[in-house]
This record gives sequence, structure tokens and C-alpha cells, in this order.
Amino acid sequence: MSKGMDTKLKGDIAEQAVVLEALKKNWAVLQPVGDRLPYDLVFQIDNKFIRIQVKSAWWDEKKGNYVVDVRRTKTNRRRMLRDPYTNNDFDFAILYLQELHVFYIMPSEVFNSYGSEIHLVESEKRQRKPRSFQYRERWELLEV
Repeated sequence: MSKGMDTKLKGDIAEQAVVLEALKKNWAVLQPVGDRLPYDLVFQIDNKFIRIQVKSAWWDEKKGNYVVDVRRTKTNRRRMLRDPYTNNDFDFAILYLQELHVFYIMPSEVFNSYGSEIHLVESEKRQRKPRSFQYRERWELLEV
């Protein structure tokens, strides 16, 4: 990943990676116009519509793991505002680790149960996997 990549570009890349995975699974993908809604995509799977919030993870050098911010970020006249999501804002969050091309698929209530950040551990050296690990590559959760 290039050093000068801003968060908006990282988000766009994550969103398109999620779209590509959904298309490979033969799911219909709808993209809302603009970014005013609390979700980024809608999948149609077996005539069911599922609202998806996409998050791009970043590497935290100090902690040695990937991190995703759980809050909604809005910029308003040079100020960054962060608000929590509600469980009604979307159905699933999909977290994308670009360097590894790995996805975590979490129901909204699980995603929203974290404080302000989710830490994703990809190291095999760790004895105990964090709770987030059970959602790694769990695409089948969307098909229920």
C-alpha cells in the first residue's frame, strides 16, 4: 500500500474489494448514491436485502495488530465528528485488511458491541485468539 494513501481512498478500495467478493458469490450488489446513509452497500441474496457497512483496517505498529474504528466519521467544516452507529443502521459490517486481502464479517450488534476500536490479530504466535477472530472470512453469515 502506498504511503500517501488517504483514508477516503483506503475506504474506496475496501468497498470495491467487498463488491468483487460479493459478485464472485453471484450476489446482487446495490450501491447507494452519495455517502449520507449509515451503510455503504446492499447485497441481495436469495431475494433478501442486506445492508453492509464497509470498514478498512489499518496496521497499528505499536500493538502489532490491525485496527478498525467502530464509529461513524463525518467531516464538517474542518472538524472531524465521530458518532457511534446503532444496530439499526446496517445489518453487517465487513472489515477489510487490504495487505492480506482478508475480510471479517460481523453482525451489526457484534460490531457495535466494541468500544471505539476493534483489534484484529492475524499473528499465529498468539496463544489465545481474540473474539473478533470467529468472524474471519465468515461470508456464510450473510446467507442466513
